[in-house]
Amino acid sequence: MNPRITLATAGRILQQLKGDRRTVALLLVVPCVLMGLLAWVFADSPMPVFDRIGASLLGAFPFVIMFIVTSIATLRERTSGTLERLLTTPLGKADFMLGYALAFGVVAILQALVASVFAVWVCGLDVAGPVWMLVVIALADALLGTALGLLASGFARTEFQAVQFMPAFVLPQFLLCGLLVERDQMPAVLSTVSDFLPLSYAVDAMQKVTTAVDPAIWGDIGVIALWVVGAVLLGSLTLRRRTP
Repeated sequence: MNPRITLATAGRILQQLKGDRRTVALLLVVPCVLMGLLAWVFADSPMPVFDRIGASLLGAFPFVIMFIVTSIATLRERTSGTLERLLTTPLGKADFMLGYALAFGVVAILQALVASVFAVWVCGLDVAGPVWMLVVIALADALLGTALGLLASGFARTEFQAVQFMPAFVLPQFLLCGLLVERDQMPAVLSTVSDFLPLSYAVDAMQKVTTAVDPAIWGDIGVIALWVVGAVLLGSLTLRRRTP
């Protein structure tokens, strides 16, 4: 791995994203719109429903959006032949994967900041813990979506197939992460399965920061970080010097 090549790859991807206004809007504006819509739906609710589920969805929305954008963008490099040409240069597989991870990591930081500030100061989301912790968890969730998107792109042949992988990678986690039913209230088999899904720890961390300052949050973030590293490493194994 060459740090200079990795940074150059990240810079190239950021330049491409900068010129794609629709993708920038999808990454930065859509999470805010969804949070605003959610707050509006529960505005007249006698119970603080938005405070109860808003933070969890603040982690889920960036996760889903980053997964879609990253998987499609990476697959576009593969199917267009760009990746094949790049791998004939001194660019290594690790440089490519880390370059993408760094580029979308920068975007994830912006996304987490914008969405968290909007949720707290515009939508009125009440959190017991510090706001910066909310931003850190939202960032970890966005990075998780990025890493799984990089991994999923290796198993798709077309952009349509990349979108089709969303039900397989995302929806089971969404159903079992504790958003709809508390994990300890699920059937034993499903509760056990949820213990191995990264989005479960993202939701747990968000729920903890809204109710109390719990040191166990760092354990949840650590599990998410391990999933991010593992997904990036596995994704690098799917890179081939020839486009199938």
